[in-house]
Amino acid sequence: MQRILFIIRKEFLQIFRNRFMVPIIFVVPLVQLIILVNAATLEMKNIRITIVDNDNSSLSRGLSDHIVHSPFFIHVPQKGNNLNQVMRSMEKDKTDVILIFPDRFSHTLHQNRPADLQLLINAINGMKAGITSSYIAQIVRNYLASAVNELAVSSSAQPGIRVQQISASPLYWYNPELNYKIFMVPAILVILVTLTGALLAGLNLVREKEIGTIEQINVTPIGKFEFLAGKLIPFLIIALAELAFGLAMGKILFHIPILGSLLLLVGVVVVYLILVQSFSLLISTVSNTQQQAMFLIFFFILIFIMTSGIFTPVESMPELAQKLDWLNPVFYLMKMIRMILLKGSTLLDILPYLLPMSLYAAVMFLIAVRAYRKTA
Repeated sequence: MQRILFIIRKEFLQIFRNRFMVPIIFVVPLVQLIILVNAATLEMKNIRITIVDNDNSSLSRGLSDHIVHSPFFIHVPQKGNNLNQVMRSMEKDKTDVILIFPDRFSHTLHQNRPADLQLLINAINGMKAGITSSYIAQIVRNYLASAVNELAVSSSAQPGIRVQQISASPLYWYNPELNYKIFMVPAILVILVTLTGALLAGLNLVREKEIGTIEQINVTPIGKFEFLAGKLIPFLIIALAELAFGLAMGKILFHIPILGSLLLLVGVVVVYLILVQSFSLLISTVSNTQQQAMFLIFFFILIFIMTSGIFTPVESMPELAQKLDWLNPVFYLMKMIRMILLKGSTLLDILPYLLPMSLYAAVMFLIAVRAYRKTA
């Protein structure tokens, strides 16, 4: 144990003597947290829309105003009197959406008959097209619901007109205001902890090879387990400090809820860091330069992050990808950190993810120790 403490002390001295390391550890994560949480969002704004109103009624004009004055759309005035001319503006990428009101749209509705709206969306970006469609559908439903209520009041004295009123009051759990930042802050924290724990720990071992100090350590009585544990623990502590810092900033800047136990979260993150750091140390043992280690670590981390459910639900992935995700370290923490922070999940709730991740971490650390070659 005393040997491990000496190695930990040496690692901290090396870290804080490097004038580039401290800004990378503390300043860069703060900047990334502020920028990525605001940038990595599925909320769409400034969607350019062109409206072709062939009905020209008070109902169509009112619905158009509701769409144009919503926070999501920017109105692009109609150019030309026919659909071909309007379509050319989409072909030239001057508009994203075209909404067309047919003739006698309001008249059809007042006769209690179905009326169609034509919606043309640039679907090069499929996700953007789907979100745009849902935005417009929600605005149309809300506006027509209020119009139906007005119609019901005005036609109450007319027995020949029957108007059905449907009212829905959805209740959203864990994120009542549907604030996407609350969903993204835990994910960004996972990315920051991963980069600090995995990348810096892996590069640190390769740096020892490049400057030649690894040979001096190898001829000492320090065992492989002690050496790798001493390499791992300092960056584990730093990653936990970044997690605490990120949680504080998330609470102050983005008002994220912290419903679960912070002690449980720390325990989960410790197991996770042992896993990803062991993985990076394994890569470092087979790498001769920092460039080689960096490319390999980034290669795997990029795959891990993109398939972890940070942007798209894991459940929407192909069945094979969902099964392979159980080999993805980031998947476990991405799932558990959201459960603990946003749902207040307990140890029993996260056991289906914590147990396999703990076994995964133990196996990966033993493989890293076995793969490291120490010559006496």
